[in-house]
Amino acid sequence: MSPDVGDGAGPGAIPLIFGMSGARSKMMSAFSRRGMLVAKLVASAGLLLAAASASHAGDVKAGMAKAMMCQACHGLDGLSKTPDAPNIAGQIEPYLIAQLQAFKSGVRKNDAMSVVSPSLSDTDIEDLAAYFSAIEINISKLPGQ
Repeated sequence: MSPDVGDGAGPGAIPLIFGMSGARSKMMSAFSRRGMLVAKLVASAGLLLAAASASHAGDVKAGMAKAMMCQACHGLDGLSKTPDAPNIAGQIEPYLIAQLQAFKSGVRKNDAMSVVSPSLSDTDIEDLAAYFSAIEINISKLPGQ
């Protein structure tokens, strides 16, 4: 047996798993480490999403008042009034915040949004996101039915 497998010696030591051969033990141990890493990453991502959701405490009423500047393209109901504007009603709050911040910073570009977004404060963005995400969408008919 090589000194790095099964005896616990050496910096890369991998213990034998229930009598498996050294190569198979190494493979299973590497798989387990990879699995644990994936599990930790998934758990971390979940915690970040939960924290992000909790940290967005925009004011729906204030957002409705600020949404007046959005109505020409997105409507007060969040449903597009022009072919180039997306429907934003019912989108999740963190998504809307991320998109508005991207327009404001110039990472995302659009002629209409480049006029509107620079004047938005972080509070305006959170309020608008809270308002548009609070709009409930009801599907009354699916295509083909």
